[in-house]
Amino acid sequence: MVLLQLDPFLNELTSMFEKSKEKGSVWVTLKRSSLKSKVQKRKLSSAGESIEYRCLIRATDGKKTVSTSVGAKDHQRFQASYATILKAHMTALKKRERKDRKKSTEAEKKEGTSTTKSKKL
Repeated sequence: MVLLQLDPFLNELTSMFEKSKEKGSVWVTLKRSSLKSKVQKRKLSSAGESIEYRCLIRATDGKKTVSTSVGAKDHQRFQASYATILKAHMTALKKRERKDRKKSTEAEKKEGTSTTKSKKL
């Protein structure tokens, strides 16, 4: 697994979104990782040293996979850039159809009055 630096990763992610604009999907996964094996983790914990965890981020479009690792120091900058990219490329999403509450309550009232009139007859 080859880890890219932050800026090349964000550039590749942008190009993935551009390629999949008409048809396709991009999957992004985030995972906590120390980038150390279990044996190394045990040695560090037995020595009393703390393990520095990082955020492992992978993105794929089904054909190409890119990944990067973000530390606590770079997290704010990365998150801001990542959010900007997501906002720019979320244009293909469909808006959810919402029922208008006023219309639905008026329709229920009309139905309710017509059924009560028929019951009285």
